[in-house]
Amino acid sequence: MAIDKEKIKYHIRGLLEALGDNPDREGLIDTPERVARMYEEVFEGMNYSNDDIAKMFGKTFNEGVGSRNDIVVVKDIEIFSYCEHHLALMYDMTVNVGYIPNGKVIGLSKIARICDMVGKRLQLQERIGLDIAEIIQKVTNSEDVGVYIKGCHSCMTARGIKKNSAITETLTLRGRFENETLLQNRLCGN
Repeated sequence: MAIDKEKIKYHIRGLLEALGDNPDREGLIDTPERVARMYEEVFEGMNYSNDDIAKMFGKTFNEGVGSRNDIVVVKDIEIFSYCEHHLALMYDMTVNVGYIPNGKVIGLSKIARICDMVGKRLQLQERIGLDIAEIIQKVTNSEDVGVYIKGCHSCMTARGIKKNSAITETLTLRGRFENETLLQNRLCGN
């Protein structure tokens, strides 16, 4: 799917009119173009399936891979996303990703790139964890994957219930992460 900047510009102009403002006034005249460019950037991940992302960031290494009892955990990967229900920003999000190597390891920066690209979609926090876990499983060929996400949602903090300190945590566990408390503790920082 390609992002259609012309349609975005058209609809943002209409939205400004629907809000009762004049899209031709000085402060708004370039807003449809700016929003279209911003959407192209922040929703880049919508152009790619999980399989596409796995191929993009699927570089692995066989050297130095330890036993099936070794664990790799990358913590505090900062991402943002947009809630598909309100198009509201999900912010101050951090992702921890853990996996047990199965004969190969992924480059550490690739884990962060996967998290970033998955976030660049209209999303639910729960689905972000599911998508990251699926992609990490595909790339590493490991069934043992865990994803812990902690974040704030402006649909709760800036509107509606307006609970500024509300934090949402989600945990996606696959394979040994489902039943082994030690692995869960390492993933979640305990």
